[in-house]
Amino acid sequence: MKTEVAPSHGFGAAAASLVTRAEGLLASVPRSLPLLALRFALAIPFFKSGLTKWDDFLTLSSGARYLFEQEFKLHIFGSAVAYPFPLTMATAAGIGELVLPILLILGLATRFAALGLLLMTAIIQLTIPEGWANFHLPWAAMALALVVFGGGKIAVDPFVLQRRK
Repeated sequence: MKTEVAPSHGFGAAAASLVTRAEGLLASVPRSLPLLALRFALAIPFFKSGLTKWDDFLTLSSGARYLFEQEFKLHIFGSAVAYPFPLTMATAAGIGELVLPILLILGLATRFAALGLLLMTAIIQLTIPEGWANFHLPWAAMALALVVFGGGKIAVDPFVLQRRK
């Protein structure tokens, strides 16, 4: 009686080889491309929000004033606490939501801009706790990745940092 041995180059080996080649191709994507995508993905919602806070140059919109003075509360330890200095907070948020995304898009001071948006995301989470899954968690993850990895080579940062060396 003769036993047949399965060939070592059957369907399973071909599929494994295809997966290995596909993974190698995906790994060859320059790291700067996803970092650029992260910068844009994080910058856009904050910039759009920042535009809604202004009626004119450094003139807060009535909507922003109302939200920060009347509606927004910090949810801390089960209590809803009014924003301290609400107009100052609204102004800071409005400026941050415009300046930090522009820095991200340019890739200038990327890590610090991302850190600023990460801190803003934490405050937003305390203000609107139910938004964690759809908005705050992805924003925090994107910001944290940019804090850790920087903006990549498709950014102004490498040119600025290169001159300092």
